[in-house]
Amino acid sequence: IAQKYGIPILITEFTFVSTVVKYLLFFFNMIFWVIALILIAIGVYSRTVKHETALACLTVDPALLLMIVGILMFFITFCGCVGSLRENVCLLQTFCIILTIIFLLQLVAGVLGFFFSDKARGKVTEMFDNAIKHYRDDIDLQNFIDYGQKQFNCCGGISFLDWSQNMYFNCSKENPSRERCSVPFSCCLLSETVINTMCGNGVQQLEYLAASAFINTNGCIDKVVNWIHSNLFLLGGIALGLAIPQLVGILLSQILISQIQDQIKLQNYNQQHRSDPWS
Repeated sequence: IAQKYGIPILITEFTFVSTVVKYLLFFFNMIFWVIALILIAIGVYSRTVKHETALACLTVDPALLLMIVGILMFFITFCGCVGSLRENVCLLQTFCIILTIIFLLQLVAGVLGFFFSDKARGKVTEMFDNAIKHYRDDIDLQNFIDYGQKQFNCCGGISFLDWSQNMYFNCSKENPSRERCSVPFSCCLLSETVINTMCGNGVQQLEYLAASAFINTNGCIDKVVNWIHSNLFLLGGIALGLAIPQLVGILLSQILISQIQDQIKLQNYNQQHRSDPWS
């Protein structure tokens, strides 16, 4: 009847692809794509301004690490954004596979860190000793160590005597530095009275009990380990918060891939029957 009287008919073609899933995955990836660009910018800026930084003594240069993480995130989210927007199965599968591999690697790293905690602790101690040696070489490294020692009320890696590894605080008789046998001010006991910035002078020559009247004698490694043990629920929540976005991305991409494949099958079926209606 509509064709007889020339009435236009609006025919909406059925599709398996959900626009909600499609654009939810797109905007989900867009957020992390912007974060990736920020990480790359911070890494490049730090690398350009600092040039050769003493933070490189921490096994991996943080600026370089930010750049690597940012570039990896950029590539992954690019696959997710373009793949969801263009309904490209190949890009979506690449996005899903890489995200799954990263998630599994994180699980493996967590398990290995738990079972080989002694080796991990030894590696952290080695990194802290290297940082102590370069304490005066970089202001950012110095501020980082001072902040940690103040927050955890600690001094050195294992004990306050670790500061003898630094050329300025070294306790040997040949050391001409004014800071000989001393420790940084961040090791000092904080009180409400007048702050004495010279409280750490010569404390390496004292016994533990005598030194404890002026500074924190306990090492930072033990303090950090104790903090981790007492904040397992907090750390578990952080780990879960990092895992949820990855699982959401994997789930959405798998749903969209399945919907696109069903849509391709439907299109092939319709095309086949239009060309050969008797088949």
